[in-house]
This record gives sequence, structure tokens and C-alpha cells, in this order.
Amino acid sequence: MCESMGDPPDARPSRRSLLGAVAASATAVAVSLPASRQASAATVSETPANGLSLTLMGTNGGPPPLAARYGISSALVVNGRTYVVDCGRGSVSQYLRAGLSMPSLAGIFLTHLHADHVVDYYAFPLLAAGVSGTQGFQHLVEVYGPGPAGIASSVTGAPGPLPGTVEMTRLAGQAYAASPTFFMTEHAGIDPATLLNVHDVLPPADLRASPARTAPAMRPFTVMENDDVKVSAVLVPHGAVFPAYAYRFDTDHGSVVFSGDTTPTPNLVTLARGADVLVHEALYPDGLAGLGLPQTLIDHILASHTDVAELGRIAAQADVRTLIATHLSPGQQTAVSDATWRRLLRDSARDAAYGGRMLVGSDLMHFAVR
Repeated sequence: MCESMGDPPDARPSRRSLLGAVAASATAVAVSLPASRQASAATVSETPANGLSLTLMGTNGGPPPLAARYGISSALVVNGRTYVVDCGRGSVSQYLRAGLSMPSLAGIFLTHLHADHVVDYYAFPLLAAGVSGTQGFQHLVEVYGPGPAGIASSVTGAPGPLPGTVEMTRLAGQAYAASPTFFMTEHAGIDPATLLNVHDVLPPADLRASPARTAPAMRPFTVMENDDVKVSAVLVPHGAVFPAYAYRFDTDHGSVVFSGDTTPTPNLVTLARGADVLVHEALYPDGLAGLGLPQTLIDHILASHTDVAELGRIAAQADVRTLIATHLSPGQQTAVSDATWRRLLRDSARDAAYGGRMLVGSDLMHFAVR
């Protein structure tokens, strides 16, 4: 387990030595950049052997399934190795629809343990571990996710403390034990758990974070580092959830930050400072009005997410080159159209005097960060 995460990274790590433009798919509409920071648009159909690319596999915010958007999930490809961030509904299918190679899967990062971020997590090893050819992965996949919250479970039949990512994975393996057992009896499979190396990500002990103090002011801490990428994290506030993380991926080809689910917080601004891309959740309060939701649920959503009107300010304070809005809430296009999201982002950028690019995320949108 990752109980000691090392020293915090500098605000502008050396891995950003090769900064470049962000290429967006033709479906993206951008706010104009100053001439000095123009980015050329392109559609990338293949994962480069060397470089950095980002795919939004699903962009829906919240657990209710939608026909038009898949669950929240993104994939970052670094020098041919794929790192998945969150595993919402349909992320395995979207991974393949995006043309990503299952054998290239090197890591999975979970921002927090809400259902809409983890529901497809164990589907990756259950369906693909040990499968031959390009349909499966045969090497160890590193998994990083929140450690135990330190509070009791309220679920019937599940007494004791809430599981973190390590224990959640173990329990999932037990729940789905029949399938691999039958396959292995017929010499046609392996135990999915043997291809996972799972780590509980714990906040630094001296921070004294807790379910009652979920996201105190902090510097980023290192979660993982290899030859391709350095991953850092900060705690973010997301209602009762603890711990909830935002992650930053620094590479020689650029840097990408994922906010996870969060209300506005200085921690995220610190983590994202100078990044090439900030992938940030977005909430449109007025869009909730026509959904017929109970007021208590609306109040909860408003108190635990970030209003799209705040995104220009956040992007400006962090001095990021590009902000991409995802985890769109409400995700129903009948409630909030893509054109409305684009207008809201333009307004947010204008109000904050933010000169970078702002994009509305869509499923299977693909970017090359050069």
C-alpha cells in the first residue's frame, strides 16, 4: 500500500521540458487563444509510440445511466502505455471503441469510490486478464485508489469499516470468483487478481486529514513515478467522500491534471499550476431545475461540485493552457445542449479574463499533447 508518498513536486516539474500544443477533435469548440499560445487542431486516429495523448472515454456526471453519454472515464497514453483515470459505466467498451490497446494498459487511477467512478473497475481484470492477443492484458497492471475512509459502513450485511481500494478489489475478486474458477478448471483462464498490483493512496500523515477534515490546504504529494510519468495528488473536497483526490500526470511531453469530483479548492489550483491540460468537472445549476429532482438532492449536488461559471477563474489562477469540461451535470443533452455548455464556458473565460482554450468534453474526444 502507498502509505508514504514521497516529496511534493515543484510547481513546474522538469518533465515539462517539452511543452506543446493540444490537438482537439473536430467536435471541440475552443475559446480563442492569444497568438503566442495558439494550438493547432487535429484528429489523431492512432496512439503514437512516443508522446502523450488523452481520450475522454465517458463524460457523464453522476450515477444515473444515460444513452447519450457514458460514465466518467479518461485514458492517458504515455509513450505507448495507457493509464485509465476512473472507470465509470461502459469504460471497458469505450476503451476499445477508442482504439486503445488492452495489452498497453499499465495503470488505473481512481479519484474516489463513488459508484459512477468505479462501477467498471473490476470489469477490466475480470474480462481481460490473461486473455490472449490484443483483447487482453498479460502483464501486471498497477492500480492506485483511495485508502480506507476510517468510518463504519451503513450497508446492510457489510459491517465494519468501509473498504479502501485494496480491500474493495479483494472483495470484488471474491464476489466474482465463480467465473475465473470455472475457466481455470478448464485451463482457459487465470485469476484476475494475479495481474493487479493494488495500492491504497493515503494522504500524508502529518496533514491530519480525516472524514471531518477532508481537504485541508496542502502541497501535492507523489503517488507513483516511473520512466514515463510522475503522478502527484492532492485531496479535494467532495461532500462526505474521504479521501477524494485530484491527480496530475507529468511527462516529458507535457502535463495533464484530472480534478476528480470537487468543489472549488486552492489545492487543485496548486496541483494544476502551469499544466498543459486541466480536465475538470462541470455543473450547471440551472440545468438541474427541469429534471424533477428532490430539493435535498439538488442541494447535495450544488454543495459538492463546481459550477461551470467558476472554471474560467480556476483555469486563470492555475495558468493552464487548456481546460476541458467533463463529468457534465446534468449530462442529458435535452437538459443542457452542447451549444449551451460552450456558451457557458465562453462566459466563464470572459468573466475571468482567461485567454486559454476551453473545450466541452464529449465521449471519445481525443487529443494529442505534443
